[in-house]
Amino acid sequence: MLEGKNILLAISGGIAAYKMANVASALTQMGADVHVVMTENACKIIPAGTLQVLTKNKVYTDVFDENPDDPVMVPHVSLGTSADLILVAPATADIIGKMANGIADDMLTTTILPARCPILVAPSMNCYMLENPIVQDNIAKLRRFGYRIIEADTGHLACGYEAKGKLPKEEVLIDNICMEIGKEHDLTGKRVLVDAGPTQEAFDPVRYITNHSSGKMGYAVAGAAALRGADVTLVSGPTNLATPMGVRRIDVVSAADMYEAMVAEAESSDIIVMAAAVADYTPETVADNKIKKSSDGEGMSVSLTRTKDILKTLGERKREGQFICGFSMETEKLLENSKRKLESKNADMICANSLRTEGAGYQVDTNIITMITADDMEELPLMSKAAAADKILDKILASMVR
Repeated sequence: MLEGKNILLAISGGIAAYKMANVASALTQMGADVHVVMTENACKIIPAGTLQVLTKNKVYTDVFDENPDDPVMVPHVSLGTSADLILVAPATADIIGKMANGIADDMLTTTILPARCPILVAPSMNCYMLENPIVQDNIAKLRRFGYRIIEADTGHLACGYEAKGKLPKEEVLIDNICMEIGKEHDLTGKRVLVDAGPTQEAFDPVRYITNHSSGKMGYAVAGAAALRGADVTLVSGPTNLATPMGVRRIDVVSAADMYEAMVAEAESSDIIVMAAAVADYTPETVADNKIKKSSDGEGMSVSLTRTKDILKTLGERKREGQFICGFSMETEKLLENSKRKLESKNADMICANSLRTEGAGYQVDTNIITMITADDMEELPLMSKAAAADKILDKILASMVR
């Protein structure tokens, strides 16, 4: 995702500077060309040599450092102007104040000033320092100047307090970088609605009917759309998955809950991707108390009734310019059943996959999908659900511009 991207890590002297070794290593493994500038105090917490080994690039700590490959080059100008993104982390109160007021008295701040790329700032300090109105005013000033602030976490601080001021986890910092420059923002201005996961249909306070859906495919689509700049809403049945960065999540339980949420969100959405495994049937009644086993060993029967068909409802209400993509999980007659679904639901595309195909299905991280539209059918090879999500969005965008 970050292949060929030039990322500059600007590390100041907060205690959390040690975390940046993991960030530098991860970004390098993702294909980025990572450069580092550090303040003098940061070097007291993590050696510059550590980051130099991890990035395979010279680490700059002094304005008068020379580039060994090009002594004529002025590093504090070239590093800032050549970067695709700069992450200032941890950003101390001192560095935030300097950046907000145009002060350039060390390598880090001098490199920031000429930069023309996105700059992410992750404040990290004692909670009382963070709450100081001067610091808050400086953070607000950076926002006005176009810097993007990554909010500090709440937790155990080095000073012993349990409060806000922690540098976010390394993966959060990396996710923010990916959100900014990981993919082309070709969905900017689009509202994308995705549903995902199973539903649970209760028949007493203890038991319910559900299915094997993990929600992974829908979450992958929601995450991919957010990375591409969309305003994404994810309606999710019960799962153990983390909400993708940049995604607004609405939690539901039953098919009826999902119906209400999807109908409420659909009108304002430009693209709707329905990857959830919604129950087709639900118990007619829900017992007030747990249904006890019969003493004579008799079996138990539960009367079921059809749930509302969300895809069909949204297809009937589809407005001009709106694109609806459904999913079809089959065990037989994959293409025949999926084509019928495309027509009967008034969908624009169906993503068909079979439980019988190795590598496809609910709980795995891969999928094999056939994308079906009214005039085209494209079968994707085995790939990760994240990669398949991008292929689905590519197909949707291509179809919408025809």
